[in-house]
Amino acid sequence: MFERIKEDIQCVFERDPAARNAFEVMTTYPGFVALQMHRLSHWFWNQGLMWLARVLSNVARLVTGIEIHPGARIGRRFFIDHGMGVVIGETTEIGDDCTLYHGVTLGGTSWNKGKRHPTLGTDVVIGAGAKVLGPIEISDGVRIGSNAVVLKDVPAGVTVVGVPGRLVTGVVEVDEKRQAIARKMGFDAYGSTRDMPDPVATAINGMLDHIHAMDERLEDMCKSLKGLGAEISDTQLPDLGPCELNHIDGKEIKDSGPSEAVPDAAKDKDDS
Repeated sequence: MFERIKEDIQCVFERDPAARNAFEVMTTYPGFVALQMHRLSHWFWNQGLMWLARVLSNVARLVTGIEIHPGARIGRRFFIDHGMGVVIGETTEIGDDCTLYHGVTLGGTSWNKGKRHPTLGTDVVIGAGAKVLGPIEISDGVRIGSNAVVLKDVPAGVTVVGVPGRLVTGVVEVDEKRQAIARKMGFDAYGSTRDMPDPVATAINGMLDHIHAMDERLEDMCKSLKGLGAEISDTQLPDLGPCELNHIDGKEIKDSGPSEAVPDAAKDKDDS
């Protein structure tokens, strides 16, 4: 028992740089208090004293703002940072070394009895306001972004963002092709990925994919023409080159290189 408490205190120091000493953690950290009260209420629950377990969990909710059903099973070194508004359902299972932030819900999507809440593997981190719903499995090492809504199983080691939750890692082959064509054209699409919830990034990625397909098709056509004896020079694509940009504050950013000549009509207009 005391070994578990020492582990719980130590994991707070590892994950919260604001923690200063053990006494402060035990007396002022709602996540730590809620976890210790849950361990006691969970013991009562397993002994068949369910009413007493529910009363204790309600007291913990009043004191900490964190609602953990006494039937939930929680592993070692579990940490709830800030904690206000966290809800953990009855059939939830949480592995070791997991971290939850405020406003997280591990809830159910059915009124049927039985397994209806999520199962978390080890070393899972769930950001503030995220909702993980239903009897789904969140595998080891998963990171769930703030305010994401996750309704399906998540494989190990990926990051989930958005509503509904989308995986933002693991699309390696497509990204490598996109980066290659961007380098060939002479610009960088600022490291955007296909699953970023950004309309500008999505538009740029769509153009890069289209250009990549056209580039491959042209290369195949050139190879076919060379095979028929046609002479085709190997011309490198030029850089897109610098351009003038106006910031929203009205300041201009100009390239140091030569700019295009101003048309005579425009000069005459300026002179007048």
